[in-house]
Amino acid sequence: MNVQKLIETAKILVADNKGLLAMDESNPTCNKRFAKLGIPQTEEARRIYRELIITTPNLGDYISGAILYDETIRQKKQDGTPFLQVITEAGIMLGIKVDMGTKEMAGHSGEKITEGLDGLRDRLKEYVQMGASFAKWRAVITIGDRIPSRGCIEANSQALARYAALCQEVGLVPIVEPEVLMDGEHTEERCYKVTEEVLHTVFNHLYTQRVMLEGMILKPNMVLSGLTCPEQASVDEVADTTVNCLLQNVPAAVSGIAFLSGGQSSELASARLNAINLRFKSRSPWALTFSFGRAIQQPALDIWQGKEANVSKAQQALLHRAKCNWAARQGEYNAGIEGTEA
Repeated sequence: MNVQKLIETAKILVADNKGLLAMDESNPTCNKRFAKLGIPQTEEARRIYRELIITTPNLGDYISGAILYDETIRQKKQDGTPFLQVITEAGIMLGIKVDMGTKEMAGHSGEKITEGLDGLRDRLKEYVQMGASFAKWRAVITIGDRIPSRGCIEANSQALARYAALCQEVGLVPIVEPEVLMDGEHTEERCYKVTEEVLHTVFNHLYTQRVMLEGMILKPNMVLSGLTCPEQASVDEVADTTVNCLLQNVPAAVSGIAFLSGGQSSELASARLNAINLRFKSRSPWALTFSFGRAIQQPALDIWQGKEANVSKAQQALLHRAKCNWAARQGEYNAGIEGTEA
């Protein structure tokens, strides 16, 4: 394990007020989003869409790293140029999703476990040879009636820690993503308690597996009211509750916090990230950045709709959202920015 390289890579990923672009949707997930807009659910359509993303001019000004899916990391532009080359030349570091998705957890109704540890060491070595610098593994925690269970939290936390250790063994910075889902009627207070238990458990397992905290990045959820909760926390309340939860449960040695968007609207995700940095950046032990997927991509996808004529406008929308989140990292995002061109 090259300790210094891991630390340097982690620092670069959270430097210069940039963030991560999550474009690692599985094929089924990507196809579902295409279907809603009448876009063909084919490998070629996915390739064209991903080419649109990675060829967006000046994307590297706001994005430090892109998380890819296995299909994406092997794809090429229409002219035959490998995606890997395009991304690297844009000054963006290569990342790769390495989990195999979530499955129903045996004996735990309504809960899921993330699979993919079998054969992971060899897959990681291949991705390193392809040029990847970091990886990502997502665990899913659902809040509901009598869940999450202790068994679900423990099993997913252990898997995250084992994945992280294997990544560092081969020189990849692990993005550790324990996502407490925002679906449901739960209050922000309930989300806080569950997120606190999850984070505490995850770091216990990371310690047990001897993961070097300086060479990893945490990708947590913000502490939010459930989507269907009648009382929604304000932007400032979300900022205060989220960071207080992190301060109580995340060691200062961690290189950075890169929040997931988790289904938030693009504007709300940016506003909450802005409040977090406006109120806490000066006294946070970690960089507080973003690792958004839909919150950056969705406006561009809605504009593109699979049509060549819409590519340029879609790229402008994508760059605009990246710029908004870059501004939010500095506590400088506001409604006026939404009305400007990227």
